[in-house]
Amino acid sequence: MDFGTFLLLQSPSARSDQEIFERGVEIAQTADRLGFESIWCAEHHFSTYGYLSRPLMFATHLATQTEQIRVGSAVIVLPLHHPLIVAEEIATADLLSGGRLDVGLGRGYQTYEFERLGCSLDESRARFEEAVDILLEAFKGDPFSYQGQHYSFEETKVFPTPVQKPNPPVWVVGQSEESIAAIAKRGFNMVSGGFGVPIERLRTFREGFDAMVASTEQKGKMRVSTQRPVYVTYDESELPEIVKQARWNMRVTLSLRKGLQRVQKGVAQAIPFDAEPTDSELLDRYFIMGKPETCIAKLQELQDAMGIDHFNANFWFGDLESGKVDRSMEIFAKEVMPAFQ
Repeated sequence: MDFGTFLLLQSPSARSDQEIFERGVEIAQTADRLGFESIWCAEHHFSTYGYLSRPLMFATHLATQTEQIRVGSAVIVLPLHHPLIVAEEIATADLLSGGRLDVGLGRGYQTYEFERLGCSLDESRARFEEAVDILLEAFKGDPFSYQGQHYSFEETKVFPTPVQKPNPPVWVVGQSEESIAAIAKRGFNMVSGGFGVPIERLRTFREGFDAMVASTEQKGKMRVSTQRPVYVTYDESELPEIVKQARWNMRVTLSLRKGLQRVQKGVAQAIPFDAEPTDSELLDRYFIMGKPETCIAKLQELQDAMGIDHFNANFWFGDLESGKVDRSMEIFAKEVMPAFQ
C-alpha cells in the first residue's frame, strides 16, 4: 500500500494566508523526506475551511520545493471551470513538475461555492461527464471539436500536452453506484470516503464496487484509495484535544455538504449535529488515531474493508499545531508505514 498526505490549508481561527501556505510547503517537504509517495491539494473557495483555491498551481509550486514526492489535486472541482482551461493547467503542471503529477477530479458538493461562482450543483454530474470527455481528447494533442449540452466549441488544439502519456494518472471521487459505474467504465482510479464516513459505509462501498466492476482484469487495473484524519502518538492523553480539532473539520464538512453552513466574514463556523458520534465512536469508526499499534490495526481494518492499495493520511486538520503534526508524521512513517510495505 502506498501512502500520501492531504492538504486542505484550513484554519478555524483564520490565521494569516502566509502562515497557512508556508505550513503547507513545510508538510510537503516533511512528507518527501519521510518517503511518502504523494501529496494532494484540495480545492475550496471563500471560507477558512480551505484557503487552497488553485490546487494545480500549489501542486506545481510544491514540486519545485521537493525532490521526488508526487504532487496532485484532490480534487479539481470540474464543473466550476471550463474544461479546456483545466486541460491546459493539468498539462502545464505535469510539464513543470517533471511528470510527477497525479490528477484528482470531482463533481463538488458545496452549494455555497457553486452559487458564488454562478454555477448549479444540479448540473454538476452532466457537466463533469462532458468535461472529462474534453480533457481526454485534449490530452491527445490533436485538434478536435466538441458539441455537448453544456460545452460546445469548434476545432481546437490545446497546448501544452502532458509529459506522462497518454495522461497523468486520474483519480475520481466515487460514492454512489452511478459514480462507481462511470469511473469503472473509464478505467480511472477511485477515491471514496473521508471525514464523516464510518467504516461500515466503506465496507458497503466495496460491496457495491465489486458488484459494479465484474471484470477481474478491470479491477486489477483500477487503484482504490480512501482518506482519514490521522494522529499517531505515544501518549493517548493527547487524543481528546486532537479529536476536538478533527471534529471541527467534520462538522464544517458536513454542514457545507448539507447546505447548512454558517460562514461569518469568511470564517467557517462548526455546527454541531444531532446524534453526533462520541469521541470514542470517532476513534473507533472514523479516525486513525492512537499509538502506532492501534493505527496499524485500524489501517488493516480499513484495507480489509475496502481493498485499498493507497491511503491518504490527513495529518493537519483544524488548528492542530505544526509540532504535533510533524511528530505524528514522523512516527507514522517510522512505525506504521513499514507494516504495509
